[in-house]
Amino acid sequence: MTRFSISKLPALMAAVLTVLTLGMTGFAHAQQVLRVSAIPDEAPTELQRKFKPLGNYLEQKLGMKVEFTPVTDYAASVEGLINNKLDMVWFGGFTFVQANVRSGGKVVPLVQREEDEKFKSVFITTDKSITKLSDLKGKNFSFGSESSTSGHLMPRSFLLDAKINPDVDMKRVAFSGAHDATVAAVAGGKVDAGALNISVWEKLVAAGKVNPQQVRVFYTTPGYYDYNWSVRSDMNPVVRKKLTDAFLALDAKNPQDKEILDLQRATRFIPTKPENYKAIEAAARNADLLK
Repeated sequence: MTRFSISKLPALMAAVLTVLTLGMTGFAHAQQVLRVSAIPDEAPTELQRKFKPLGNYLEQKLGMKVEFTPVTDYAASVEGLINNKLDMVWFGGFTFVQANVRSGGKVVPLVQREEDEKFKSVFITTDKSITKLSDLKGKNFSFGSESSTSGHLMPRSFLLDAKINPDVDMKRVAFSGAHDATVAAVAGGKVDAGALNISVWEKLVAAGKVNPQQVRVFYTTPGYYDYNWSVRSDMNPVVRKKLTDAFLALDAKNPQDKEILDLQRATRFIPTKPENYKAIEAAARNADLLK
């Protein structure tokens, strides 16, 4: 039997402690990744292009790696956050409501763009006979994604307010899956008209990707609360505060910040809260869209 000198015990314990510390440090470091995604209301390549400067900025502010992973559909963004596969998601108002309800109130909206306090949808067409919502009766129409606030829920809500039930009064209702796809469907003559969010519409017009003389807006909705960046309520409070502060610190007077804000189509970010989306939840329940 090998004899062990008790005098060597402190050195051995120190060595073990060092190994454990390094192991825990490595483990903690491995966890230092903020997993981010967004509802796929535009093409995945466009979403990644828009997020890259913001992701780099957040990495600097948080001191951790930020990874953006596109999801296949709106439902995947909800499930990813509530099932701890994502840490922060860019939600529309309706997808936030879905996530909040599905999680039992454990999803928290951190910030929204100032523009999201009074967001709007536009109805577009190439048909000269369509000049108002009632003209959509008997027509082929396209929403965006079924879970889109500005591409489905709120346009449907305003149609119902105008006494038009899309499922009854229209010839055919389609879902394009994304705002830019709705524009393409209308421009290509696949449908007579469609609805999408005003921000994407203005971006496509500014980029020359749609001719507003050919595809025109014939109705713009009243304003409503929409997009936000959301996290789970169990997020580390230190990280959560750093995230919030980082968004609120973006200043359009700073050229680097302005690039980020322009890509996000924002003048600035402001705090938000769950109560802001009660009207969207009510609209979803009224339209029987909240499962």
